Amino acid sequence: MGKALEGVKILDMTHVQSGPTCTQLLAWFGADVLKVERPGVGDATRGQLQDVPGEDSLYFTMLNHNKRSVTLNTKSEKGKEIFVRLIEECDVMVENFAPGALDRMGFSWERIQEINPRMIYASVKGFGPGKYADCKVYENVAQCAGGSASTTGARDGVPTVTGAQIGDSGTGLHLALGIVTALFHRGQSGKGQRVECAMQDSVLNLCRVKLRDQQRLAHGPLKEYSQFGEGIAFGEATPRALNDSGGGQPGRILKCKGWETDPDAYTYFITQAAAWKNVCDVIGRPEWKEDPNYATPPARLTRLNEIFGVIEDWTMTKNKFEVMDICNPLNIPVGPILSMKEIAEEPSLRETKTVVEVDHPGRGKYLSVGNPIKLSDSPSDVERSPLLGEHTDEILRDVLGMSAEEIASAKEEGAV
Repeated sequence: MGKALEGVKILDMTHVQSGPTCTQLLAWFGADVLKVERPGVGDATRGQLQDVPGEDSLYFTMLNHNKRSVTLNTKSEKGKEIFVRLIEECDVMVENFAPGALDRMGFSWERIQEINPRMIYASVKGFGPGKYADCKVYENVAQCAGGSASTTGARDGVPTVTGAQIGDSGTGLHLALGIVTALFHRGQSGKGQRVECAMQDSVLNLCRVKLRDQQRLAHGPLKEYSQFGEGIAFGEATPRALNDSGGGQPGRILKCKGWETDPDAYTYFITQAAAWKNVCDVIGRPEWKEDPNYATPPARLTRLNEIFGVIEDWTMTKNKFEVMDICNPLNIPVGPILSMKEIAEEPSLRETKTVVEVDHPGRGKYLSVGNPIKLSDSPSDVERSPLLGEHTDEILRDVLGMSAEEIASAKEEGAV
Protein backbone atom coordinates (compact mmCIF):
# COMPACT_ATOMS: atom_id res chain seq x y z
CA MET A 1 0.00 0.00 0.00
CA GLY A 2 1.16 3.54 -0.72
CA LYS A 3 1.45 6.23 1.91
CA ALA A 4 -1.64 8.31 2.62
CA LEU A 5 -0.29 11.64 1.31
CA GLU A 6 1.80 10.40 -1.62
CA GLY A 7 1.64 12.86 -4.51
CA VAL A 8 1.16 15.91 -2.28
CA LYS A 9 3.98 18.47 -2.56
CA ILE A 10 4.63 20.75 0.40
CA LEU A 11 6.64 23.96 0.04
CA ASP A 12 8.08 24.15 3.55
CA MET A 13 9.12 27.69 4.48
CA THR A 14 9.12 26.93 8.21
CA HIS A 15 11.83 27.04 10.83
CA VAL A 16 12.47 26.18 14.50
CA GLN A 17 9.61 24.04 15.91
CA SER A 18 5.93 24.86 15.28
CA GLY A 19 6.04 24.79 11.47
CA PRO A 20 8.55 21.92 11.16
CA THR A 21 6.36 19.82 13.50
CA CYS A 22 3.48 20.28 11.07
CA THR A 23 5.45 19.53 7.91
CA GLN A 24 7.25 16.54 9.46
CA LEU A 25 3.91 14.96 10.29
CA LEU A 26 2.79 15.43 6.68
CA ALA A 27 6.11 14.00 5.49
CA TRP A 28 5.67 10.92 7.71
CA PHE A 29 2.42 10.27 5.86
CA GLY A 30 4.16 10.45 2.50
CA ALA A 31 3.95 14.08 1.40
CA ASP A 32 6.99 15.31 -0.53
CA VAL A 33 8.17 18.12 1.75
CA LEU A 34 10.61 20.54 0.14
CA LYS A 35 12.30 22.43 2.97
CA VAL A 36 13.49 25.81 1.70
CA GLU A 37 16.55 27.15 3.55
CA ARG A 38 18.95 30.05 3.19
CA PRO A 39 22.17 29.10 1.42
CA GLY A 40 25.02 28.57 3.86
CA VAL A 41 22.79 29.17 6.88
CA GLY A 42 19.71 26.98 6.90
CA ASP A 43 17.20 26.55 9.68
CA ALA A 44 18.50 28.25 12.83
CA THR A 45 18.03 25.06 14.84
CA ARG A 46 20.73 23.25 12.84
CA GLY A 47 23.25 25.04 15.04
CA GLN A 48 21.27 25.39 18.27
CA LEU A 49 22.01 23.17 21.29
CA GLN A 50 24.63 21.23 19.37
CA ASP A 51 25.93 18.16 21.20
CA VAL A 52 28.17 16.98 18.33
CA PRO A 53 30.43 19.84 17.15
CA GLY A 54 29.94 20.79 13.51
CA GLU A 55 26.90 18.55 12.99
CA ASP A 56 23.19 19.27 12.84
CA SER A 57 21.69 19.40 16.33
CA LEU A 58 19.11 16.98 17.67
CA TYR A 59 16.78 19.98 17.82
CA PHE A 60 16.90 20.11 14.02
CA THR A 61 17.12 16.43 13.19
CA MET A 62 14.15 15.44 15.35
CA LEU A 63 11.88 17.98 13.65
CA ASN A 64 12.83 17.50 10.00
CA HIS A 65 12.66 13.82 9.17
CA ASN A 66 11.54 12.62 5.72
CA LYS A 67 12.10 16.02 4.09
CA ARG A 68 14.23 17.23 1.17
CA SER A 69 16.33 20.37 1.62
CA VAL A 70 16.69 22.98 -1.10
CA THR A 71 18.67 26.18 -0.57
CA LEU A 72 17.20 29.34 -2.05
CA ASN A 73 18.03 33.03 -1.82
CA THR A 74 14.62 34.65 -2.27
CA LYS A 75 16.18 38.12 -2.14
CA SER A 76 17.80 37.62 -5.54
CA GLU A 77 15.80 38.01 -8.74
CA LYS A 78 16.67 34.50 -9.89
CA GLY A 79 15.79 33.17 -6.46
CA LYS A 80 12.37 34.83 -6.63
CA GLU A 81 11.84 33.37 -10.07
CA ILE A 82 12.60 29.87 -8.75
CA PHE A 83 10.32 30.51 -5.76
CA VAL A 84 7.44 31.39 -8.11
CA ARG A 85 7.98 28.16 -10.00
CA LEU A 86 7.94 26.20 -6.74
CA ILE A 87 4.61 27.81 -5.83
CA GLU A 88 3.27 26.78 -9.23
CA GLU A 89 4.33 23.15 -8.70
CA CYS A 90 3.38 22.62 -5.04
CA ASP A 91 0.04 21.93 -3.39
CA VAL A 92 0.67 23.51 -0.01
CA MET A 93 2.94 26.25 1.33
CA VAL A 94 3.60 26.34 5.07
CA GLU A 95 5.30 29.22 6.89
CA ASN A 96 5.84 30.48 10.42
CA PHE A 97 7.65 33.72 9.72
CA ALA A 98 7.07 36.87 11.74
CA PRO A 99 3.79 38.60 10.83
CA GLY A 100 3.93 40.22 7.38
CA ALA A 101 7.32 38.74 6.36
CA LEU A 102 6.09 37.07 3.17
CA ASP A 103 4.03 40.13 2.27
CA ARG A 104 7.19 42.22 2.42
CA MET A 105 8.87 39.72 0.10
CA GLY A 106 6.10 40.38 -2.41
CA PHE A 107 4.25 37.13 -1.81
CA SER A 108 0.97 38.07 -0.17
CA TRP A 109 -1.90 35.57 -0.07
CA GLU A 110 -3.46 37.40 -3.00
CA ARG A 111 -0.25 37.11 -5.03
CA ILE A 112 0.08 33.41 -4.19
CA GLN A 113 -3.50 32.84 -5.37
CA GLU A 114 -2.65 34.51 -8.66
CA ILE A 115 0.33 32.22 -9.15
CA ASN A 116 -1.50 29.03 -8.14
CA PRO A 117 -5.26 29.17 -7.38
CA ARG A 118 -5.10 25.61 -6.01
CA MET A 119 -2.41 26.48 -3.48
CA ILE A 120 -3.20 25.98 0.20
CA TYR A 121 -1.30 28.59 2.18
CA ALA A 122 -0.85 27.60 5.84
CA SER A 123 0.56 29.84 8.56
CA VAL A 124 1.43 29.65 12.24
CA LYS A 125 0.97 32.93 14.09
CA GLY A 126 1.36 33.86 17.73
CA PHE A 127 -2.01 35.54 18.16
CA GLY A 128 -5.09 35.80 16.00
CA PRO A 129 -6.47 39.13 14.71
CA GLY A 130 -6.62 41.86 17.32
CA LYS A 131 -4.43 43.95 19.56
CA TYR A 132 -1.50 41.50 19.61
CA ALA A 133 -1.66 40.23 16.02
CA ASP A 134 1.81 41.57 15.17
CA CYS A 135 3.56 40.19 18.26
CA LYS A 136 6.16 37.43 18.00
CA VAL A 137 5.42 34.45 20.20
CA TYR A 138 7.55 31.60 21.53
CA GLU A 139 6.62 28.40 23.37
CA ASN A 140 6.40 29.71 26.92
CA VAL A 141 4.71 32.94 25.83
CA ALA A 142 2.00 30.88 24.13
CA GLN A 143 1.52 28.75 27.25
CA CYS A 144 1.09 31.90 29.31
CA ALA A 145 -1.23 33.67 26.88
CA GLY A 146 -3.29 30.55 26.20
CA GLY A 147 -4.28 29.89 29.82
CA SER A 148 -1.99 26.95 30.55
CA ALA A 149 0.49 28.62 32.91
CA SER A 150 -2.15 30.31 35.07
CA THR A 151 -3.75 26.94 35.79
CA THR A 152 -0.55 24.91 36.25
CA GLY A 153 1.51 24.56 39.42
CA ALA A 154 0.93 24.84 43.15
CA ARG A 155 -2.04 26.88 44.33
CA ASP A 156 0.15 29.26 46.34
CA GLY A 157 3.06 29.19 43.87
CA VAL A 158 3.92 31.05 40.70
CA PRO A 159 2.26 30.19 37.37
CA THR A 160 4.18 27.31 35.75
CA VAL A 161 4.83 26.24 32.17
CA THR A 162 4.79 22.56 31.23
CA GLY A 163 7.68 20.67 29.66
CA ALA A 164 5.32 19.47 26.91
CA GLN A 165 5.64 21.78 23.91
CA ILE A 166 1.93 22.52 23.66
CA GLY A 167 2.56 25.95 22.16
CA ASP A 168 4.95 25.04 19.34
CA SER A 169 4.35 21.37 18.61
CA GLY A 170 0.72 21.61 19.68
CA THR A 171 0.09 24.35 17.13
CA GLY A 172 1.95 22.38 14.47
CA LEU A 173 -0.37 19.43 15.03
CA HIS A 174 -3.43 21.67 14.75
CA LEU A 175 -2.08 23.21 11.54
CA ALA A 176 -1.48 19.78 10.00
CA LEU A 177 -5.14 18.91 10.56
CA GLY A 178 -6.14 22.21 8.96
CA ILE A 179 -3.99 21.46 5.91
CA VAL A 180 -5.37 17.95 5.43
CA THR A 181 -8.91 19.34 5.80
CA ALA A 182 -8.19 22.02 3.19
CA LEU A 183 -6.77 19.37 0.84
CA PHE A 184 -9.96 17.34 1.23
CA HIS A 185 -12.05 20.45 0.48
CA ARG A 186 -9.91 21.26 -2.56
CA GLY A 187 -10.67 17.79 -3.90
CA GLN A 188 -14.31 18.85 -4.03
CA SER A 189 -14.02 22.54 -4.94
CA GLY A 190 -10.78 22.62 -6.93
CA LYS A 191 -9.73 25.74 -5.02
CA GLY A 192 -7.04 26.38 -2.46
CA GLN A 193 -7.55 28.40 0.70
CA ARG A 194 -5.79 30.07 3.60
CA VAL A 195 -5.20 28.04 6.78
CA GLU A 196 -4.10 29.83 9.94
CA CYS A 197 -3.37 28.58 13.45
CA ALA A 198 -2.59 30.97 16.28
CA MET A 199 -0.46 29.58 19.10
CA GLN A 200 -2.65 31.22 21.73
CA ASP A 201 -5.73 29.56 20.21
CA SER A 202 -4.08 26.14 20.06
CA VAL A 203 -2.96 26.25 23.69
CA LEU A 204 -6.44 27.31 24.78
CA ASN A 205 -7.92 24.40 22.82
CA LEU A 206 -5.72 22.06 24.85
CA CYS A 207 -6.79 23.84 28.07
CA ARG A 208 -10.51 23.59 27.46
CA VAL A 209 -11.21 21.76 30.74
CA LYS A 210 -9.87 24.79 32.60
CA LEU A 211 -12.22 27.05 30.62
CA ARG A 212 -14.94 24.58 31.62
CA ASP A 213 -13.99 25.04 35.27
CA GLN A 214 -13.99 28.82 34.90
CA GLN A 215 -17.68 28.65 34.03
CA ARG A 216 -18.45 26.10 36.75
CA LEU A 217 -17.13 28.55 39.32
CA ALA A 218 -20.18 30.73 38.73
CA HIS A 219 -22.31 27.95 40.24
CA GLY A 220 -20.19 27.09 43.26
CA PRO A 221 -16.79 25.76 44.34
CA LEU A 222 -14.88 23.17 42.32
CA LYS A 223 -15.37 20.29 44.73
CA GLU A 224 -12.88 17.90 43.14
CA TYR A 225 -10.04 20.42 43.69
CA SER A 226 -7.95 19.84 46.82
CA GLN A 227 -8.60 23.30 48.17
CA PHE A 228 -12.31 22.53 48.58
CA GLY A 229 -11.53 19.74 51.03
CA GLU A 230 -9.11 22.03 52.82
CA GLY A 231 -11.79 24.69 53.32
CA ILE A 232 -9.97 27.30 51.22
CA ALA A 233 -12.23 29.71 49.36
CA PHE A 234 -12.03 29.98 45.56
CA GLY A 235 -11.25 33.23 43.80
CA GLU A 236 -12.72 34.57 40.58
CA ALA A 237 -10.54 32.53 38.22
CA THR A 238 -9.76 28.84 37.75
CA PRO A 239 -6.96 28.19 40.27
CA ARG A 240 -3.75 26.23 39.99
CA ALA A 241 -4.40 22.73 41.26
CA LEU A 242 -0.95 21.10 41.33
CA ASN A 243 -1.54 17.42 40.40
CA ASP A 244 -5.27 17.16 40.97
CA SER A 245 -7.08 15.32 38.21
CA GLY A 246 -8.84 17.52 35.67
CA GLY A 247 -11.46 14.92 34.77
CA GLY A 248 -13.70 15.02 37.82
CA GLN A 249 -12.22 11.86 39.39
CA PRO A 250 -9.87 12.74 42.31
CA GLY A 251 -6.26 11.93 41.50
CA ARG A 252 -2.80 12.68 42.90
CA ILE A 253 0.85 11.90 42.27
CA LEU A 254 2.05 9.75 45.16
CA LYS A 255 5.45 8.59 46.38
CA CYS A 256 6.55 5.03 45.69
CA LYS A 257 9.32 2.91 47.15
CA GLY A 258 12.68 4.55 46.55
CA TRP A 259 11.39 8.11 46.27
CA GLU A 260 14.10 9.35 48.65
CA THR A 261 16.80 8.84 46.02
CA ASP A 262 14.88 8.44 42.74
CA PRO A 263 13.22 11.67 41.54
CA ASP A 264 10.81 9.66 39.38
CA ALA A 265 9.73 7.03 41.94
CA TYR A 266 6.11 8.18 41.85
CA THR A 267 2.79 7.00 40.50
CA TYR A 268 -0.41 8.77 39.51
CA PHE A 269 -3.32 7.27 41.43
CA ILE A 270 -7.00 7.96 40.69
CA THR A 271 -9.75 7.08 43.16
CA GLN A 272 -12.35 6.39 40.49
CA ALA A 273 -15.79 5.73 41.98
CA ALA A 274 -16.25 2.44 40.10
CA ALA A 275 -13.03 1.07 41.60
CA TRP A 276 -13.41 2.46 45.12
CA LYS A 277 -14.13 -0.87 46.82
CA ASN A 278 -11.04 -2.40 45.20
CA VAL A 279 -8.98 0.58 46.36
CA CYS A 280 -10.17 0.02 49.92
CA ASP A 281 -9.17 -3.66 49.79
CA VAL A 282 -5.75 -2.97 48.26
CA ILE A 283 -4.75 -0.36 50.83
CA GLY A 284 -6.06 -2.38 53.77
CA ARG A 285 -9.08 -0.23 54.62
CA PRO A 286 -12.03 -2.54 53.80
CA GLU A 287 -14.17 -0.76 56.42
CA TRP A 288 -14.23 2.36 54.24
CA LYS A 289 -16.44 0.55 51.72
CA GLU A 290 -19.45 0.86 54.02
CA ASP A 291 -18.48 3.80 56.22
CA PRO A 292 -20.79 6.73 55.29
CA ASN A 293 -17.85 9.11 55.67
CA TYR A 294 -16.00 7.36 52.82
CA ALA A 295 -18.46 5.19 50.88
CA THR A 296 -19.67 7.81 48.38
CA PRO A 297 -17.79 10.30 46.17
CA PRO A 298 -19.46 13.37 47.77
CA ALA A 299 -18.55 12.14 51.26
CA ARG A 300 -14.91 11.65 50.23
CA LEU A 301 -14.42 15.13 48.78
CA THR A 302 -13.71 16.75 52.15
CA ARG A 303 -11.37 13.92 53.15
CA LEU A 304 -9.14 13.65 50.07
CA ASN A 305 -5.94 14.65 51.87
CA GLU A 306 -6.51 11.93 54.47
CA ILE A 307 -7.48 9.33 51.85
CA PHE A 308 -4.52 9.98 49.58
CA GLY A 309 -2.25 10.04 52.63
CA VAL A 310 -3.35 6.48 53.48
CA ILE A 311 -3.01 5.39 49.83
CA GLU A 312 0.50 6.88 49.76
CA ASP A 313 1.43 4.92 52.86
CA TRP A 314 0.67 1.83 50.77
CA THR A 315 2.31 2.98 47.51
CA MET A 316 5.51 3.76 49.41
CA THR A 317 5.85 0.05 50.17
CA LYS A 318 5.90 -0.79 46.42
CA ASN A 319 7.87 0.41 43.45
CA LYS A 320 5.89 2.22 40.76
CA PHE A 321 5.72 -0.81 38.49
CA GLU A 322 4.51 -3.07 41.31
CA VAL A 323 1.74 -0.55 42.01
CA MET A 324 0.64 -0.80 38.38
CA ASP A 325 0.88 -4.60 38.34
CA ILE A 326 -1.35 -4.84 41.42
CA CYS A 327 -3.88 -2.13 40.50
CA ASN A 328 -4.30 -2.65 36.77
CA PRO A 329 -6.07 -6.07 37.03
CA LEU A 330 -8.46 -4.47 39.56
CA ASN A 331 -9.34 -1.61 37.17
CA ILE A 332 -7.79 0.97 39.49
CA PRO A 333 -6.39 3.74 37.24
CA VAL A 334 -2.70 4.26 37.99
CA GLY A 335 0.32 5.21 35.94
CA PRO A 336 4.04 5.22 36.72
CA ILE A 337 5.96 8.46 36.34
CA LEU A 338 8.35 7.49 33.55
CA SER A 339 11.60 9.38 33.11
CA MET A 340 12.90 10.17 29.64
CA LYS A 341 15.61 7.54 30.25
CA GLU A 342 12.96 4.91 30.96
CA ILE A 343 10.95 5.94 27.92
CA ALA A 344 14.04 5.78 25.71
CA GLU A 345 14.72 2.25 26.92
CA GLU A 346 11.14 0.93 26.87
CA PRO A 347 10.92 -2.04 24.41
CA SER A 348 7.19 -1.67 23.70
CA LEU A 349 7.69 1.89 22.43
CA ARG A 350 10.39 0.63 20.05
CA GLU A 351 8.09 -2.13 18.81
CA THR A 352 5.31 0.33 17.94
CA LYS A 353 7.86 2.75 16.41
CA THR A 354 6.78 5.44 18.85
CA VAL A 355 10.50 5.72 19.63
CA VAL A 356 12.82 5.06 16.69
CA GLU A 357 16.54 4.88 16.09
CA VAL A 358 17.78 6.95 13.15
CA ASP A 359 21.20 6.88 11.50
CA HIS A 360 22.60 10.25 10.44
CA PRO A 361 25.68 10.50 8.17
CA GLY A 362 27.31 13.14 10.34
CA ARG A 363 26.23 12.53 13.90
CA GLY A 364 25.62 8.74 13.78
CA LYS A 365 22.71 6.97 15.48
CA TYR A 366 20.23 8.84 17.66
CA LEU A 367 16.76 8.32 19.08
CA SER A 368 13.74 10.27 17.95
CA VAL A 369 9.99 10.16 18.25
CA GLY A 370 8.13 8.31 15.55
CA ASN A 371 4.70 9.00 14.11
CA PRO A 372 2.21 8.87 17.02
CA ILE A 373 -0.69 8.34 14.60
CA LYS A 374 -1.05 4.79 13.33
CA LEU A 375 -3.09 3.98 10.19
CA SER A 376 -3.96 0.37 9.45
CA ASP A 377 -3.51 0.56 5.66
CA SER A 378 -1.12 3.47 5.20
CA PRO A 379 2.49 2.85 6.26
CA SER A 380 4.57 5.52 7.93
CA ASP A 381 8.29 5.45 8.54
CA VAL A 382 11.00 7.79 9.78
CA GLU A 383 13.87 8.78 7.49
CA ARG A 384 16.79 10.95 8.57
CA SER A 385 16.66 14.71 8.26
CA PRO A 386 18.35 16.25 5.20
CA LEU A 387 21.72 17.93 5.16
CA LEU A 388 21.61 21.61 4.24
CA GLY A 389 20.88 21.89 0.52
CA GLU A 390 21.30 18.15 0.03
CA HIS A 391 18.51 17.95 -2.54
CA THR A 392 18.84 21.33 -4.26
CA ASP A 393 19.97 19.99 -7.64
CA GLU A 394 17.50 17.12 -7.45
CA ILE A 395 14.52 19.41 -6.76
CA LEU A 396 15.47 21.99 -9.37
CA ARG A 397 15.88 19.20 -11.93
CA ASP A 398 12.99 16.87 -11.07
CA VAL A 399 10.37 19.27 -9.73
CA LEU A 400 11.04 22.37 -11.83
CA GLY A 401 12.54 20.66 -14.89
CA MET A 402 15.64 22.88 -14.91
CA SER A 403 18.58 21.79 -17.04
CA ALA A 404 22.11 21.31 -15.72
CA GLU A 405 23.09 24.58 -17.37
CA GLU A 406 20.21 26.45 -15.71
CA ILE A 407 21.11 25.01 -12.31
CA ALA A 408 24.74 26.00 -12.75
CA SER A 409 23.69 29.51 -13.76
CA ALA A 410 21.42 29.82 -10.68
CA LYS A 411 24.35 28.84 -8.48
CA GLU A 412 26.63 31.40 -10.14
CA GLU A 413 24.04 34.10 -9.49
CA GLY A 414 23.81 33.15 -5.80
CA ALA A 415 20.17 32.12 -6.11
CA VAL A 416 20.64 28.66 -4.57
